[in-house]
Amino acid sequence: MNYMPGTASLIEDIDKKHLVLLRDGRTLIGFLRSIDQFANLVLHQTVERIHVGKKYGDIPRGIFVVRGENVVLLGEIDLEKESDTPLQQVSIEEILEEQRVEQQAKLEAEKLKVQALKDRGLSIPRADTLDEY
Repeated sequence: MNYMPGTASLIEDIDKKHLVLLRDGRTLIGFLRSIDQFANLVLHQTVERIHVGKKYGDIPRGIFVVRGENVVLLGEIDLEKESDTPLQQVSIEEILEEQRVEQQAKLEAEKLKVQALKDRGLSIPRADTLDEY
């Protein structure tokens, strides 16, 4: 096998099933159909997989175009081992409700943390007030 620099090395992965982790934390699973020099991806039969604890749910997304700068991780899925998972698949509605509950719990914990720091005379600047430079 010859080494090809950059995204050219992904040419041999076309038409294989891949997992893509995005910068915003979402996980996509689909068949890699196209790639360019900027690592922009086209995924076919894509599902968005949501994990909460030991459960997961898949939301069908169809054809998905991903801008290369948003890709954190790209990995081929071994089709023989794909079904050997300790996670339990649940319905879309159930996983979305679990995700909402988990996000609400994180928000409450963050509020408690901010309040505890405030009680000690400390403060954490809000993300939207931070200078981006």
